[in-house]
Amino acid sequence: MFSLEQLGSFVAVAEELHYGRAAARLSMTQPPLSRRIQLLEHELGVQLVDRSRRSVRLTPAGRAFLPDARRILRLAQEASQSVRKVPQGKGGRVALGFTAAAAYSFLGEALTELGDRLPEVDLVLREMVTGAQVEALLAGRIDLGMVRPPVSGGDIATCPLAREDLVAAVPDGHPLASRERIDAADFHGRPFVMYSPWEARYFHEVLVGAFRAAGVAPEHTQYVGQIHTVLALVRAGLGAALVPEAARALHLDGVVLRPVTGLPPAPVELHAAWRTGNDNPALAAVVQVVRELGTARPGGAPPE
Repeated sequence: MFSLEQLGSFVAVAEELHYGRAAARLSMTQPPLSRRIQLLEHELGVQLVDRSRRSVRLTPAGRAFLPDARRILRLAQEASQSVRKVPQGKGGRVALGFTAAAAYSFLGEALTELGDRLPEVDLVLREMVTGAQVEALLAGRIDLGMVRPPVSGGDIATCPLAREDLVAAVPDGHPLASRERIDAADFHGRPFVMYSPWEARYFHEVLVGAFRAAGVAPEHTQYVGQIHTVLALVRAGLGAALVPEAARALHLDGVVLRPVTGLPPAPVELHAAWRTGNDNPALAAVVQVVRELGTARPGGAPPE
């Protein structure tokens, strides 16, 4: 197999069309340069350079091979530069888990910021519920998670990223749809689409706690696991619901979203989570970026 030194020598000769100038460019003498070209031609089984006393020119095979030789050299240089960035955390790959609701708000901002500040880090995105993310973190299948608290496990480190309010979702034409604000007490005894205690445990517990504190008991009509499913059932007229404010990004026709009074402020939290023993150099850089992004948000990560 030919070497990169042979390819570099051939490209220099092809571009200079003069062995003396090519040798000077490569800081070497002509005899070893000629030897490299001969070895390359022997390896390929074709003549690349037609050399006479008066001129140097490429053969048809040499002209066809030149673009490939340049591309191979460029790829080798890029690979060398990329691999040197890995120990510094400026390159490599990070597998990032996230909940579906996180994709409505914080995830998009984080991906934009990471793309600007760590363009050489390849992010592999995995949508998972919080429990699956914790298992994947411990097993090494993902490096970083965007999860709902609390997260248990002595090997898992976390930091808060964002907090947001719950907003009321009611169908068009609902008696509450005309109000600018809805009070939590307005849900008492009314049909309500609730989160599943198994598939959406975090949101289920948040709402149960909020309603208990407010002394409110809605009439639960359905239990579902995903926010977009909640909104679809609201639009179908099965009842009102509470969804995180980020759900405004879905812009679902037929559903009206309104601020809610009588609930704890910003009860919906999003945390970053990672395994403390993870030795991926790029992980620390990614964590730093999302921490800084969270710091600028109310209830986000505290400054280091």
